[in-house]
Amino acid sequence: MSKFNIVLHSPEIPGNTGSIGRTAVALDLKLILIKPIAFDLSEKAVRRAGLDYWKHVDLKIYEDFEDFLTHEQPTLEQLTFFTKTAQKSIFKHTFKPNDYLIFGSETKGLPENILQKYKEHTLSFPMYSDHIRSLNLSNVATAAAYEVVRQLEF
Repeated sequence: MSKFNIVLHSPEIPGNTGSIGRTAVALDLKLILIKPIAFDLSEKAVRRAGLDYWKHVDLKIYEDFEDFLTHEQPTLEQLTFFTKTAQKSIFKHTFKPNDYLIFGSETKGLPENILQKYKEHTLSFPMYSDHIRSLNLSNVATAAAYEVVRQLEF
C-alpha cells in the first residue's frame, strides 16, 4: 500500500497526539506536527498514549503552516482538511497515495484563514446529534486514516 500523511496543526492534548502517533506507526505513516504544540513531546502523557511505539513514529515538526508547505511541497490535490463545518463528507472523497490528512487543534480546529483558503478541500465526518459539538481528534484521525487504507487497498 502506498503511504499517506497525518498532519496535526497546533495539537493541544498530549494523549491524542500519542494515540495518533500509535496509529501512524501501525500504518507506517509520517506524522507531521505544526507548531505551536501545547506540550512537550517528551511529556509522559504522549509516551503513555503512544506506549513504547513513540520511538518508532516517523515524525516531522514544522514552525508554521507555510514552513510545512515549503518543505513538504504538497500539491493542492494532496491536501485534505478536516473540519466539522465542511459540506463534503469523508465518505464522498476519493483519496490517493501521498495525500496529507490535516487536522486542527482539539479546542479551536484549523485556523480560519486556512479553512477559507482551502474551503474546497475540506471534509467532515457525519454527526447527526445536536448534543455533540465535535468528535475526539484521535478518533477522527484514526477513522480517517483507515478510510484511506480501505480506499487504497480495496
